Amino acid sequence: MDNGMTPKERWYAGMAMKELDRPPVACMTQSATVDQMEAVNVFWPDAHTNPQMMAKLGIAQNSVLGFEAARIPFCLTIEVENMGLPVDLGKVDRTPMVKGHPFNEDNLDTIEIPKDFIDMGRAKVVREAAEIMKEEVGKDLPIVVGTTGPFTIAGHLVGTENLLLWILTNPEAVHEAVKIGAEIAYQYQKAIDAIGVDAIQQSDPSASTDMLSGEMFDEFASPYIKRSFEGIESAKTILHICGDTTILLDHMIATGVDGLSIEEKVDPFKAVELVDGRAALIGNCGVVNPLLQGTPETTREHARKICESGFNVASPGCGLAARVSKDNLMAFVDEVKKFRK
Repeated sequence: MDNGMTPKERWYAGMAMKELDRPPVACMTQSATVDQMEAVNVFWPDAHTNPQMMAKLGIAQNSVLGFEAARIPFCLTIEVENMGLPVDLGKVDRTPMVKGHPFNEDNLDTIEIPKDFIDMGRAKVVREAAEIMKEEVGKDLPIVVGTTGPFTIAGHLVGTENLLLWILTNPEAVHEAVKIGAEIAYQYQKAIDAIGVDAIQQSDPSASTDMLSGEMFDEFASPYIKRSFEGIESAKTILHICGDTTILLDHMIATGVDGLSIEEKVDPFKAVELVDGRAALIGNCGVVNPLLQGTPETTREHARKICESGFNVASPGCGLAARVSKDNLMAFVDEVKKFRK
């Protein structure tokens, strides 16, 4: 308990943008590190395909580091692997990667989502792991399940470079590919929501400002993100876009999600000013600097800045690299927990 609140109660209050003495501290994007794996004796790549292992490692951000959430899975390849794409499951310190993009402008109409999509492969593993986490820690911790956004799924299917080129040469093919990505995400997220998890955190890194302008985001990403979240009844919806999303914040809010997860490239005070209470702000401690390359003290400085700015949930700004040290992560958690307005 903390000031009479369980971590789950504090997290829900933060997502509701209520006035709190301090924000909840929760790793909302990829949360597993080698230090956590060693502490709970569960390692990648085995944890990608075993629901018991996945659940144990997903809880480890709390049991090992003190974060106030539990979160799975650990990559953005699950949906397309179930679509038949080849995936390298990586190793102990490297996440899975898509190894081929079998579709192009000429065969998009051949893409079919398997009827048993949500009950096969690692989609099934994730759902089973979420059930285990709900049973074991769901009373006290929010259960967060990460998914992949439609534009990124489309990039996996046809190759992201191709998708970006088609914006100029064949925009209708882009719409067709991202529409398929949205339907895949929709089916998967509906099945996750039916479990009764607390949050669905969708990452759509290929829709960042490194790839798309605000106008392109509105045309080729936003309507499909909206579609993917249709019918979500119980889970809070969170959208993560990588990079400097300062110019995208209004566009992200327009998708209708409950929360925005953003990186340190956005000044936290500016982010709070621009968002102005229209969605919960989540982030935005740098995962490279300070978490991977910095020290506990520089990490504490980032943590204080996030709290002072008024973020609703203090979190790493993006998915953790597997080699981020537990010392830096525990310093981040400790600094947020001792912060008081």
